Amino acid sequence: MARARSAAEIAVVIAVGGSVLAVAVPSFLRNLSFSKLSEPIDGLSLLVSNAVAYSNGRPQNISFPPSAPLTPAEVPRGVVAEDPADAWNHLTWRSLNFQIERPHSFSFKFDSALDPQSGVMRFVAAAHGDLDGDGVLSTFEVRGERVPGADARVLPGMFVDREVE
Repeated sequence: MARARSAAEIAVVIAVGGSVLAVAVPSFLRNLSFSKLSEPIDGLSLLVSNAVAYSNGRPQNISFPPSAPLTPAEVPRGVVAEDPADAWNHLTWRSLNFQIERPHSFSFKFDSALDPQSGVMRFVAAAHGDLDGDGVLSTFEVRGERVPGADARVLPGMFVDREVE
């Protein structure tokens, strides 16, 4: 024989369900945000590690390969994009053994320059994304340098602007 649920039982079910949602939804959104951030962070980590390794045994003035343009040239706008086969064929990307082989949301850029006065060779590795497709970019940058007579190093910290834009 079925019995009618009392108002107290219904209230308990609603309270428990609400509590579960109150905990689960923020965790889900936080994890979703972190997953979107893993692409630029992991990509830059690989890029700067390869740049430092590239500098080993090279003359100071060519410690890092020349600058590489934003690749892909158009930052994906609110979509996950797949690159054409030759997108990562630039000499610098090949020298740094860097390419994105799966669909992705960010474009990457590598700039390097020698300071003629101090002789310090510097680089900036950047990732730009437009996760929500509104034309405003997220930017992640990591910097490194090689001082004459020393090994190359990654400078502390990562510049982040509009991380989940």
